[in-house]
Amino acid sequence: MAPVVKIAVIQLYPKPLQLESNFLKASNFIRAAALQGAQLAVLPEYHLTNWMPKDPGFIPLCRQWESYLKRYQALAKELGICIVPGTIVESHDGGGGAEEKDRLLNVAYFIDGEGEVRGKYVKKNLWGPERAHLTGSGREDHPVFDTPFGKVGMLICWDLAFPEAFRELIAQGAKMIIVPTFWTLSDCNEAGLKLNPSAEALFLDSMLTARAFENTCAIVFANAGGPPGRGYAGLSQVTVPFVGALTRLGSCAEGMSVVEVDMQILEDAEENYQVRSDLARDDWHYDYRHSATKGKL
Repeated sequence: MAPVVKIAVIQLYPKPLQLESNFLKASNFIRAAALQGAQLAVLPEYHLTNWMPKDPGFIPLCRQWESYLKRYQALAKELGICIVPGTIVESHDGGGGAEEKDRLLNVAYFIDGEGEVRGKYVKKNLWGPERAHLTGSGREDHPVFDTPFGKVGMLICWDLAFPEAFRELIAQGAKMIIVPTFWTLSDCNEAGLKLNPSAEALFLDSMLTARAFENTCAIVFANAGGPPGRGYAGLSQVTVPFVGALTRLGSCAEGMSVVEVDMQILEDAEENYQVRSDLARDDWHYDYRHSATKGKL
């Protein structure tokens, strides 16, 4: 039988440029998750800094990325819990002149309960306003890695909009896909907001449910929350086929939910829908970037 995994999805308000206080708050949530028996804790995108790329203080904070990654590794080892510390924006010196310095990468890590990094993913599909500041992972493959819960893949925020990303991950055997996110209601344009002020919430709920069904996978979605009236969408959730959201946090407030995920649901869904089986066929008729030879379903 497939394992049952206890997961803590954590919805935080990242105070702008308050790196240390945001880290301490996140650590307290992770400690609380460990006390409740969680085996995995997942934080939102940009949880350390918020998204303030034009502020002169943003890049100096991003240069501290490695020290905070090590602190999360130490915390994971201390508590014996796996941690996906949302995303950490990393500043790297491109080494090719002033214009290439402070190349920014938006990175998600999977840290196991021994404090070891099992997986790393650099955000590929950049949201429009990010493209002037971040460097994406381009045509690099979406990585899948082994964890105590089986094969896991990670995506970040706007990656959700691309079914090809999920297909590439499940073609390599991923059963759980973890998605740290900083998605707000104000990401919708004026025309969309006029039609539906909650359009982005509808987008998120619909997309997460569809992706879980169409890929027979579990999705762990941790979004930022924040004070009412500031556009935070929240809606952090763990979603599986057949059921939909096993747990779902509110629209904006900070909080945490710990939920058990019976991974057998994914096996039963695959037996019913046979999505992975079709993708693995040599005569499969859709030409995705992946192929059946890249991984075992």
